Amino acid sequence: MKTDDLIHALAQDAAMREPSPNRAIGIALVTGGLAAAAVFAMLLGPRDDIPMAMHELRFVFKFILTGSLAAVAVNMAAGAVRPATSMERRGWLLLTPLALMVTALAFELLSVPRDAWMERLVGTNWLVCLTYVPLISIAPLAAMLLAMRRGAPTRPVLAGALAGLASGALAAMFYAAHCPDDSPLFVAVWYGLAIGIVTAAGALAGHRLLRW
Repeated sequence: MKTDDLIHALAQDAAMREPSPNRAIGIALVTGGLAAAAVFAMLLGPRDDIPMAMHELRFVFKFILTGSLAAVAVNMAAGAVRPATSMERRGWLLLTPLALMVTALAFELLSVPRDAWMERLVGTNWLVCLTYVPLISIAPLAAMLLAMRRGAPTRPVLAGALAGLASGALAAMFYAAHCPDDSPLFVAVWYGLAIGIVTAAGALAGHRLLRW
């Protein structure tokens, strides 16, 4: 059997399973998201000044950025479980959250005095961010990995990393409601590092759990 025929057969076989990988990932997002919300509510909860903060663009931007990153990562993860999917084409979608982050950083650096850059970058809750984003992401990551096992990922490390990226971004979106640090400098460094930790964990888990 030729390689192309084998890939096509695997894709057809994956599509016939119930529930389909895409549907399983959708269910995983709902159940994992609910679990993440429960963990967030028990461990942290939203900050006290939410009504006032919602009028600040920096605060709202955190949700736009993490939400767009989660959406892109989920889209790519859904493709990663299908052998015939071109991941290179979907990879271009990552430019959207990247462009948002670069634009926000540019505005921040232009509007904030240079001597305040380091203070904005370090913030006050960097350790809380690095601790709780991975904790909140555990349930959605586990749910995503289980759902992706219904597919046939040919690159399990990449598939696991995308599950981690989606879960980390989702967890960061919850954490953003608690975090008092709204500067894009803080978000780029500490949210980025926290999401990176979850992405790496997903890649390691994918290597073990998504091979076939």
